[in-house]
Amino acid sequence: MDTTEVRTLLGRAVEEAGQPSFSTDAVYAKASRIRWRRRAVVSGAALAVVAAGAVVVPGMAGGRESGGTSVAAPVELTGGSGQAKKLAKLLPPAVGEIEQVSWAVLVKQADAKHAEEPHVGPLDGQYAVRRDGGVGYLHIRIMTGEYIDAKTGGKGMPDDLCQPDSGHSDCVREQLPDGRVLTIWQEGATAGPGLVSPSMSPIGASQTWGPELVGRLTLPDGQVLAARDSTGFEGKNELGPLLKTPPLSREQLRELMLRPELLPRK
Repeated sequence: MDTTEVRTLLGRAVEEAGQPSFSTDAVYAKASRIRWRRRAVVSGAALAVVAAGAVVVPGMAGGRESGGTSVAAPVELTGGSGQAKKLAKLLPPAVGEIEQVSWAVLVKQADAKHAEEPHVGPLDGQYAVRRDGGVGYLHIRIMTGEYIDAKTGGKGMPDDLCQPDSGHSDCVREQLPDGRVLTIWQEGATAGPGLVSPSMSPIGASQTWGPELVGRLTLPDGQVLAARDSTGFEGKNELGPLLKTPPLSREQLRELMLRPELLPRK
C-alpha cells in the first residue's frame, strides 16, 4: 500500500467519524456566558451592600492600625427629609460637612431599618460633623413632659441644672425674657459604665467619648430641647479621630438652641 492509498483511507475514516461534538466557537461562547454570570453575581452583591445602608470598611475612614473598624452610617435615614441640609443652613459655614447618622447603627449595630426613633422636633436626630480630618457629633431632640417623667420617675428635671451637686462643670444658666431657661455646661471625656455621665447614658461602654458641650432649653409647656455638641468617640465603629474642639463653640450652640426651627410646629 503506497502513501496515496494510506491518505485516502484516513480521509474516509475522518468523514465517517463526523464532526467533533464541540467547536472552538462553542468553547469561547460558553466561557463568555460564565464570565457574564460571575459579573452579575458580583454586581448583585455590591447592590445589596449599598441597599443595606451600612458599609463596613476595615482599615479605612477612621479605622486604626490596632484593628479598629469603621462603619459608614447611612446618610439621610429613611424619613429624614433632608434634615442634614436643613440643619446645615442654621450653622456657620466653617462648621464642617454635616451628615445625618444613627447612633443605634454605629454603636449598637442595629439594622438601619429598625434604627428610626420617634421624633418630636423637626430636626431631631444625630448628625456627624466632619472637619479637619476628624468627626464630631451633634445630637438634637425634643423631650416631652411624658418622656421626662418616665425617665425621672415623675420627679422631673431640676429647676437649676447648675446646682453645686449637679456635677456639671463650667455650667451657665440663662433665664430668658419669655420664660424659657437655657443651660449649657461642659462634659469631660467618658469611658466605661462607671464613668458614663447622665448625658452619655444611651451610648454604652464600648466607646470612649471625648469632651462635649451639653445644652438644655426648658420650654414654657414643659418640654425640653436637648443638645449634645460632642468632639466624637473612639473605639468600635468610630468614623474618625476626635475633633480638637466640639463642632460648635458655646456661643454657636447657644444661637442654635434658640432657633425656632428646632421646635415642634404648632
